[in-house]
Amino acid sequence: MVAFELIADAIPPVHTSDTVQKVLDRMVEFRVRHLPIVNEDQFLGLLSETDIQAEVDPQTPIGALGLSLVNPYVREDQHVYDVIRLFFEQQLSVVPVLDLKKNYLGLIPLNRMNEYFATITSVAQPGGIIVLDISNKNNSLAHMAQVVESDNAQILSSYVRTFPDSTRMEVTLKVNKQDISNIVATFMRYDYDVKASFNHSEHDDGAMDRYASLMNYLNL
Repeated sequence: MVAFELIADAIPPVHTSDTVQKVLDRMVEFRVRHLPIVNEDQFLGLLSETDIQAEVDPQTPIGALGLSLVNPYVREDQHVYDVIRLFFEQQLSVVPVLDLKKNYLGLIPLNRMNEYFATITSVAQPGGIIVLDISNKNNSLAHMAQVVESDNAQILSSYVRTFPDSTRMEVTLKVNKQDISNIVATFMRYDYDVKASFNHSEHDDGAMDRYASLMNYLNL
């Protein structure tokens, strides 16, 4: 997915003729802390709520203020990961999107990113979650998929978490099966370190506890 596909058309930009009060009201209405200032199609910068809160006269036009505007944006063809990076690095509530000629196209609010994350992580679909602690040399998603598919299940989503100064990583798998006890058991049989699992089956017959006890016994 690219930035253009995430644009929210409902939030209009700010113009230099808009008053401080109008801009603050718009921020409250759309629950954002930033809004882009646009002159026709030209992107002038990103206005922050803190830039205008101290203004005494709420009827002052934005263009009359001495603003030191930040200029963060993404191009329409940039990957969504670039959008995420900008949200994180500059702690933004919206990210402006420009075309290849640097004309303003629209903005991406933070709630659109939340919707995107919900989609790519398949949170709305039923299933189980498995968290593996593995070496970065053994990060074979193909083999993990084989383990999951051996129980007639499929991986709906996956993501990796790395740690500074460590050769270990955490892999989280969302699978399309609620009873994941057999899958977890197979991972353990292949010497994966199962850090956590979230099994949403309706009952727990203690199979995993018995399996863990057996493995501990055999390792004595």
